Amino acid sequence: MPTLIKLQNGQFSAAEDVFTDVADEDAIPEGPVILSLARFQAEGDALVTGNRAVGVRLQTDEAVEDLAYDLPRLALVAVVFPKFRDGRTFTTATLLRERFGYACEVRAVGDVLLQQANFMVRTGFDSFAPADGATPEQWAKAAGLFRHVYQRAADHRPPAFEERG
Repeated sequence: MPTLIKLQNGQFSAAEDVFTDVADEDAIPEGPVILSLARFQAEGDALVTGNRAVGVRLQTDEAVEDLAYDLPRLALVAVVFPKFRDGRTFTTATLLRERFGYACEVRAVGDVLLQQANFMVRTGFDSFAPADGATPEQWAKAAGLFRHVYQRAADHRPPAFEERG
């Protein structure tokens, strides 16, 4: 079972994953679920109106805009990193936080590597299913590796040129 790491109030900690990640061909179990975008669009209304926590799993080739209307009803969005060098997922997280104001959990799943922790946090991810078994302590260290940042991002850290005054 992969470890789930959550970032809350600036602190990383191990967390229990209460969601079941459901494949398209599987029956919907009881409790909170994560569905593909296609399945959510087909069956999501019935699940969400049943007072169940529902999340959607977005692949890199799926547009976050397709979820815009439903975001207030979702408990989380799980964004899939298909491989470490695919940066589209960072854009998805940024759009969720900055354009759509999504305030619930944005989870990084798939090929989630410790070396990308800083960028994931900066773009708005707040939970992580690391592929390499890294610990919350390792994530905290990796996310805080760089003292200065040079661009504005979803984490609202001031860039270096603002710190200089």
